[in-house]
Amino acid sequence: MSKLLIATHNKAKFEEIKHFLGLLLPQAQIISLSDLNITYEPDETGKTFFDNAKIKAEYYGKISLLPTLADDGGLVIDSLGGEPGVKSNRWPGHRGSDKELITYCMDRMKKIEKQNRTARFETCLYFYDHLNKRSTFASGAVEGIISELSTKNFVLGYPYRSVFIVDGFNKFYTDLSEEEHEKINHRLKALNQIAQKLKTWYN
Repeated sequence: MSKLLIATHNKAKFEEIKHFLGLLLPQAQIISLSDLNITYEPDETGKTFFDNAKIKAEYYGKISLLPTLADDGGLVIDSLGGEPGVKSNRWPGHRGSDKELITYCMDRMKKIEKQNRTARFETCLYFYDHLNKRSTFASGAVEGIISELSTKNFVLGYPYRSVFIVDGFNKFYTDLSEEEHEKINHRLKALNQIAQKLKTWYN
């Protein structure tokens, strides 16, 4: 496997995955959807992160004929019955801006007591190789709580990290050092599992 397509239009997510894969699979050439001039996207009709990751990986894998890795995940808040979950980007009922999503989250959590503000980031990665008929998946999560106020420090494309305080660090996700971030990153946990599987298949 010389090329690996990352099936996301989110630039921040692509750069994070590319960075981690550079450490885990340095021999792979990481390709973006924009490299292939692909601007369209499938309907994400799944009820779970796994469902949507699989939909995206198979959709772009069949179009590109490249081994493809798709990610789906988001914020899961216990006191809101798991919301926003698979609707993390469309929680207000449409695809919201980072600022809008942060504001909406704060509004929904206004009356929730501190002890009931537990939440987690979950992710599911799905790998699909159309030509070789191979597929695998992995998941990861990081636990924390939703803060009562958002931090002014935020990363474009990751709005909820500005309202999420990570268990064990008492810091906003966005305020973690690079070393701390890599210790708890839920996507890196899943990528590690995927990378090990790909090494057995392609090396």
